[in-house]
Amino acid sequence: MSAASATILVSAADLSAWIQISGRANFASSVDFKTLVNGLHEDGCQRFALDLTNCVLMDSTFLGVLAGFGMRMDEANGHSAEHPIELLNPNARISELLENLGVSHIFKIVSGPAYTAVAPTAEALSAKATPEEITRTCLEAHQTLMSIDPENIPRFKDVAQFLAEDLKKHKDKGNL
Repeated sequence: MSAASATILVSAADLSAWIQISGRANFASSVDFKTLVNGLHEDGCQRFALDLTNCVLMDSTFLGVLAGFGMRMDEANGHSAEHPIELLNPNARISELLENLGVSHIFKIVSGPAYTAVAPTAEALSAKATPEEITRTCLEAHQTLMSIDPENIPRFKDVAQFLAEDLKKHKDKGNL
């Protein structure tokens, strides 16, 4: 499996953030993405638009991180009908993944040139995540997907078990 990850560009103003994700949104970029959106939210951002026009694929880890953040934002928004996260122009493969894993209801999905005039102001900084941080993020993402839709349990229970065991090994190495 290739670890090549997405390029993440961001522009934030007032209470909104526009994030452009290009390339492969996968486990390798999930820690950076999680750090970015959590930091933006802590800084007061309440609305997020993710431009997926140039995102060729999204793996289950990245989607689990995104869905977990979407759930937290939905709770912070009082579960109103207005979704605080918009996904702009997801390709057919990503749209199918959102549907198949039962998370599409968390987001407002928009097609068209809605935000093409917005220019990113900075590239998200890479946190240079440790193998333990990546494993923990992968585990949490898959646990999130299983908690959102019980149909995901048979899909990811073995992955989650493997990741939990791998995380334990990382922790044990750190305690030596």
